[in-house]
Amino acid sequence: MRTIAYVRVSTDRQDVENQRLEILKLANDLGLGRVEMVDEVVSGRRPWRERSIAPILLNDLAAGDTLIVAELSRLGRSMLEIMEMLAHCAQAQIHVYAAKGGWRLDGSLQSKIVAMVLAMAAEIERDLISQRTRAALATRRAQGVQLGRPRGPGKSRLDAHAVQIRELLDLGVPQKRIAKIHGTTEQNLAHWMTRRGIPTARRRSRPPKAAPTTAGR
Repeated sequence: MRTIAYVRVSTDRQDVENQRLEILKLANDLGLGRVEMVDEVVSGRRPWRERSIAPILLNDLAAGDTLIVAELSRLGRSMLEIMEMLAHCAQAQIHVYAAKGGWRLDGSLQSKIVAMVLAMAAEIERDLISQRTRAALATRRAQGVQLGRPRGPGKSRLDAHAVQIRELLDLGVPQKRIAKIHGTTEQNLAHWMTRRGIPTARRRSRPPKAAPTTAGR
C-alpha cells in the first residue's frame, strides 16, 4: 500500500520541517512504512483541483492507500473544499490521517459515518452558496445595479503608455516595433488601438506624394 504526505505552505518563507516531523511521527506510530513527501508552496485559496493535491487524490492514490497531512487546514482554507476532498477519499477508500487533532478517515464504521456527514454537508453548503448568490443577484437587479462586465473597452496596461504610443505612431515608427517596446504583440497593440479609436497602420493617412516636376527645356 502507498502512503503519500502532502506538505503545503503559503509562502517560501515558511518552514515545512515541523509538518514533516509531525507526519513522520504519526506514520511511525501507525506503522505505515515508507512515506512519499509532496511539498507545495501555494495559497490555500487556490482551488484544490489546481494544486498538487489534485493528482495525488485523483491519480496517485487508490483504494487502501493513505494520505497524511500535518493538519486538515493544509488541504485548503475552505471548509467546503476540505469536505469535498474527504468525501472523495471516503468514496475511493483512501485513508486520511491528520497529525494534529488525531483526525482519521480509515474505513472504520465511525469514519464512514463522518465521511457520509461530510458529503451531505458539502452538498448542502454548495446549495446554500448557490441560493445566496441567486438571492444577492436578484436584490442587486431590483436596486437597478447593472450586472455583468461593464460596457466600454475596459482597462489595459497599454493605457499608461497611450501618449508615448501616439507619439511613436506620429513619428512613423512601425507598430511591430512599438509592440516590442511595450512588451506586447502587434496583434494586441492593433486591437488596443482599434478599441480606442486610434487608426492602425492600414488606416492611418499618408501624406500625398509630391507630383514629379519636369525641368524646363
